[in-house]
Amino acid sequence: MIGLPHIYVVGGVFFAATAWFSWRDAGRPRRRTAAAFWALLALSFLAGDRLGDLGNGVLVLGLVVLGTLGLGHGTQPTSTPGERRAGAVRHGDRLFLIALIIPVTAFSGTLLIKNTHWGGRLVDPAQATLVSLVAGALLAIAVAHLWLRPKFAQGERPQRLVALREGRRLVDQVGWAAILPQMLASLGAVFLASGVGTEVGRLFSEHLALDSRWPAVAAYGLGMALFTVLMGNAFAAFPVMTAAVGLPVLVQRFGGDPAVVCAIGMLSGFCGTLMTPMAANFNVVPANLLELPDRNAAFNAVIRTQAPTAVPLLAVNVLLMAWLAFR
Repeated sequence: MIGLPHIYVVGGVFFAATAWFSWRDAGRPRRRTAAAFWALLALSFLAGDRLGDLGNGVLVLGLVVLGTLGLGHGTQPTSTPGERRAGAVRHGDRLFLIALIIPVTAFSGTLLIKNTHWGGRLVDPAQATLVSLVAGALLAIAVAHLWLRPKFAQGERPQRLVALREGRRLVDQVGWAAILPQMLASLGAVFLASGVGTEVGRLFSEHLALDSRWPAVAAYGLGMALFTVLMGNAFAAFPVMTAAVGLPVLVQRFGGDPAVVCAIGMLSGFCGTLMTPMAANFNVVPANLLELPDRNAAFNAVIRTQAPTAVPLLAVNVLLMAWLAFR
């Protein structure tokens, strides 16, 4: 049965390839540091369940030290900016069809797995969405290969392992921030285990009047956004705010639908992600990937551009939660 371990294998293979390319890149500054960083991350994906708590803790500390030293940037040639620009002009908006393969596959795959007998036997229903998402990404890569037929920058013969090489190029541009969402999600689990959610719930009950539905819904939605602003990731804020307000107040006290409360609560947290400098994956990464000349100005511009969308969207999420969760 396909489940979470198979997803980890896919991620581990990619990061192992990234480590290998980094090691083989003789002209790369800090190539050994970069290779060690990505190799440790690959190890966590491929064998993290066998390392134990101590082993994984040491591995994370190693990632922190190596990330602090700096990873440098690769020098191995892939596609050039001119080639990528020419390809974008040649194919135009049709390129977005490849990107759409991923959500369409994730959505349809989840429905098939959860609503068909053979799907439930082939894939773990508890991991249906993640498995479908990874399957969509692999399918999109295959379609891109067949359609675009990438070439070497210096010749016309097909480039081998183009997806891994181009993936390595993108990861190099992002750097250590590529694993920040994973680390922040782990931080949320640590906060929950240490009782932060309980203490936040106590503070909310002492200083806010949560004895009616609307204030409780507003406290949860706005709290998710605020904690996301502070922690940089909705996955880190989710266990804290859900343990403090979402489950004990909205679900248990007022009888809200837990699926609706949690889903819209996460969307409220994502609104906070768009407005915080802590969210490197949303706000730092675009400036790096676009290779903008003034990264600090671009970083602030990204937040200023996203905030006018995030604020009304947060208000809509609060209204949707109040309407849908208690029908």
